[in-house]
Amino acid sequence: MITISEKAAQRIAQVRSEEKSGADSFLRVEVKKGGCSGMSYNLKFDTQLTDKDQSFEGHGQKVVVDRGSYLYLIGMTLDFQGGLNGQGFVFSNPNATKTCGCGSSFNV
Repeated sequence: MITISEKAAQRIAQVRSEEKSGADSFLRVEVKKGGCSGMSYNLKFDTQLTDKDQSFEGHGQKVVVDRGSYLYLIGMTLDFQGGLNGQGFVFSNPNATKTCGCGSSFNV
């Protein structure tokens, strides 16, 4: 399961509106090779579901993950934080054994 915090859901809705992605779009979270710790998170809006996708909803927002990425994201919480040091999505991933300082890449 992937949990979507209320702040993350609000930010997803805001970005979808700014990008004019449409009401039928959802946030796709992917894990890609790369980043300073070995793997990185990739976020994009999408409208196409496949039979290999896992779908999660929270606070009115839908997040979709492909089967391969889901193996690395089971139990993750997607949050959003903003403050003096910047703002962005925060991935609380219990599977990550190592993360980089900025939190955008990880290893298992």
